[in-house]
Amino acid sequence: YDREKLPWITSQSGLNSQWKKRVKYDLVNLKITGNDPAKNIETITKRYQNVRSQNSKINNQDVFQLVMDAFTLAIDPHTNYFNPRNAEAFNEEMARSFDGIGAGLRLDNEVVSVERIIPGGPAFKTKLLNAGDKIVAVAQGEKGEFEDIIGWRIDNSIAKIKGPRGTVVRLKIIPAGQELSSKPVIIQLVREKIVREDESAKKEVRTLESNGRTYKMGIISVPAFYADFKAMSSGDKNYKSTTRDVRLLIDSLKNIDKVDAIVMDLRANGGGSLLEAIDLTGLFIDRGPVVQVKSLRGDVEVNDDKEAGAAWTGPFGVMVDRLSASASEIFAGAIQDYGRGVVIGTQTYGKGTVQSVIDLTQVIKPSIVQQIASIVNKSGTPALRTDKDGVPRLGQISLTMAKFYRISGGSTQHKGVIPDINLPSIYPLDKIGEDTEPAALPYDMVAKSNYRTVSNLEALKPELIRQHNDRMAKSLDYKFLQQDIAEMKKRSAETSISLNEVKLKVEREALEAKALARANEMRVSKGLPPLKKGDKIT
Repeated sequence: YDREKLPWITSQSGLNSQWKKRVKYDLVNLKITGNDPAKNIETITKRYQNVRSQNSKINNQDVFQLVMDAFTLAIDPHTNYFNPRNAEAFNEEMARSFDGIGAGLRLDNEVVSVERIIPGGPAFKTKLLNAGDKIVAVAQGEKGEFEDIIGWRIDNSIAKIKGPRGTVVRLKIIPAGQELSSKPVIIQLVREKIVREDESAKKEVRTLESNGRTYKMGIISVPAFYADFKAMSSGDKNYKSTTRDVRLLIDSLKNIDKVDAIVMDLRANGGGSLLEAIDLTGLFIDRGPVVQVKSLRGDVEVNDDKEAGAAWTGPFGVMVDRLSASASEIFAGAIQDYGRGVVIGTQTYGKGTVQSVIDLTQVIKPSIVQQIASIVNKSGTPALRTDKDGVPRLGQISLTMAKFYRISGGSTQHKGVIPDINLPSIYPLDKIGEDTEPAALPYDMVAKSNYRTVSNLEALKPELIRQHNDRMAKSLDYKFLQQDIAEMKKRSAETSISLNEVKLKVEREALEAKALARANEMRVSKGLPPLKKGDKIT
């Protein structure tokens, strides 16, 4: 159900009518699951009370962020303003680390709850905090006063709990399973640097049979091209980065797991650090150009891998999809241009621009910053965030400053990387991608770089594609994937949904019957007994 091309609702009565239909749809869906009617009303009431509560917490910075998003989007899809809180989150995302207690938090009915404990952090090591615990108040240091955080926005609560490493934070918690009316327990934790290993590069090994032989395939999943630039610039020899993590994984796959081939999985990897894309490519080639960058002035600079040798010289493949963008496209494009490996998947996003991050506090005169702070503080709106010296932070701008090009001369802008072996896309290519953005920069080319290919895979591609097509023709998973894509396209074209309980129930039963039939078809193909209606499908 897509309202994007439908007209805007222009009256209060029109909005009320639309919301009534939405609530009815929610209620009907709860009803056909067989729940008690009174329970359904309670569930819907709590759901919308929570929506109203969250909307009431929107502040001036949220509104300013929305205005700036609209403004920058009109200039370029990848020029962005980040308010101070979003800037902090962006930098932590790039570093894959932050200073805090090592707990994932969420908001449940106005109360901050612990969703998970991050291994290695203070909460994990002290065992003072557990998943399911509720945090009701926070105090800074050993003697600071507690602030009640019930009803706060989740980001404001997190800002109080996080803080510089080595500092103390005290929490009042209600242990998991206890009522909110229970007496809180006070715990004290010392903040540390938390490394988000669960969001870093990982490996797995799969065993495959082909033509009577057994092969071990190493798969490295890279969620982003990250680097802790702050730690690197401060001289930390153990700073975290994608290339460092992957190098260790390759060493393990090569020397311990003894794999025959490696596949780099860059699906849904939206990019990140340009330098990391260059360094990571260097693990698979022996020196040479990786990417070309054209500045605002039109100057073209060739960025090389200068390190001799390669960490992996065996068979190599790269998995991509429509959400693989930017640095992912640099890496996949370079591997393809060198003939170093086979690129498998769907046409990538097509982001061929380079952004520079500018801290606004560093470019605006301090006197102007202080004037802005005094105006904001007098107005009674939430105060500007400040650094450790009390200087207000204004956020940062990620500004498009250049375009990058493959060493073969073509840009990935608009076109992305076309795989050697195509797979159907679960993402609609006409709705997701640089070529769907009205303000996107155009495709162009520069001169080819001076490089020498590792091998010529063009002669092998027809045979690889033939073998791939033969396998897919016999694959039930592939058949079901194509059916799902066709169904998604059909549903995305719909501009209305039924509110008829009988019709919705029939649709749900048809989906359940289809899922059961699929599961049984798959089980029969593996020699397993079929499931009956009501059995859990795994």
